[in-house]
Amino acid sequence: MRTLVTSTLKCPVDGAVLEPMFSEGSEARWICPRCAGSWTEAEAVALNDEAAMEARERRLEGAGGRIGRLAKSSVRAAPTSRTLRADSRPTTPTKEIERLIANVTPVTSERLSAEELWTFLDADVCQALKVAAPIELFYDEIAEQFDQIMNTYDLERRVDTIFDVLLGDQDLTGRTLLDAGCGTGWFSLEACRRGAKVTALDIGPRLLDQVRRKCDATTVCGDVLDLDFEDGAFDVVISSECIEHTRNPRRAVHELVRVCRPGGLIAITTPNHFWYWLCAIANKLHLRPYEGIENWPRWTEFRQWVEESGGRTLETRGIHLFPFQLSVFHPLLKFLDRFGRFHGRFCVNQAILAMKQC
Repeated sequence: MRTLVTSTLKCPVDGAVLEPMFSEGSEARWICPRCAGSWTEAEAVALNDEAAMEARERRLEGAGGRIGRLAKSSVRAAPTSRTLRADSRPTTPTKEIERLIANVTPVTSERLSAEELWTFLDADVCQALKVAAPIELFYDEIAEQFDQIMNTYDLERRVDTIFDVLLGDQDLTGRTLLDAGCGTGWFSLEACRRGAKVTALDIGPRLLDQVRRKCDATTVCGDVLDLDFEDGAFDVVISSECIEHTRNPRRAVHELVRVCRPGGLIAITTPNHFWYWLCAIANKLHLRPYEGIENWPRWTEFRQWVEESGGRTLETRGIHLFPFQLSVFHPLLKFLDRFGRFHGRFCVNQAILAMKQC
């Protein structure tokens, strides 16, 4: 693993200056702070070169073949009705997809870059194209089994923290609420029970199928790094254990605050980087069934991200003073959660309640 420090590279999609990101192996990658796309230095330079783009278009005509046609017919394009903001992608989904398909050859054993395709493809399309499913769609691949492998105690504590602690004094009846990174829909279900008009968003279409089976929420397949909603679209925004599974959790927080109306509430939970060492050991020993992205925020930076996005922190607290996997300790953990605002920086999970400022 290595990190780059400075950059003069520009994003091939929207022209923003690329930022460094961690990368595996010797080839470093760069991430765009606006569109969250990532490229190697060679890819960014080539894609910014007009001649290279023209060459790729010519290759599309001759090398699309059966796979190219399959990709064109299978890709689920992003919504076309959005009003573009200043930091939105200036290129249309169709043009971007054509650029990616231009790299496909008739040899089905060649692999496309999942990191380039993840914004547009779901797991079914990746399987049809014989490529690895995007890492962001890990949970979608196990959607049918997700509720069975989820830790019920942890889920219940997070639901209680958001609805009974952070939003406990709020009447949600008739209020518009976004559940960002909704998973299989347990938080959306609770919000519906409390009378909210719920929009459940997740990047995984199979996960949204599970949501529709649980409650009458409006489901949207989308990316929390680039929410397809106007500024101030919701009265309340909640997100539990989502931002850490993105390539840029700071940008995810900015988006969550952006779509909340002035005076509205934002409630977010995420793992605490303080405990990531234990997670890393568990991953190394293959003790937990997760192979996706994990960017756990630190206690101080989590609050900083909310406030720099225009949110005023009302409460911060921790959940699980120590790991919750052993059920014999659940009564003690639940008792200690009462004091989570005092020892939150040492807990396994962290929660924040903020109000969107004008």
